Amino acid sequence: MSAVDGPRRSHDKPPGLERPRDQTIRQQITALLREQEMGARELSQALAVTEKEVYGHLSHIARSLTSQGHKLRVRPPLCRNCGFEFEDRQRLTRPGRCPSCKQGHLESPRFQIS
Repeated sequence: MSAVDGPRRSHDKPPGLERPRDQTIRQQITALLREQEMGARELSQALAVTEKEVYGHLSHIARSLTSQGHKLRVRPPLCRNCGFEFEDRQRLTRPGRCPSCKQGHLESPRFQIS
């Protein structure tokens, strides 16, 4: 850090992750999920937005994709402790704890466009 640059604030985007001006966040998320399966945390880091914002965008993306003949595939969360799979869960967010063993050691859901 130089005296000219000033201190870097926590809300500043990391270098190299500036958003292209010709694409919205939803378009960028869609492009990333067409290429590979990703979790909300990975998407938030790649796009320099919060996970909460990513989940909000994902629900809109899922609705848009159905009208285009595509689908947002969701790999459900999994309990790392007992192996319980949240296969019937409708919400896209990560659950707080496992209903079976009551532990909070859960894998986050992963998303991909097919």
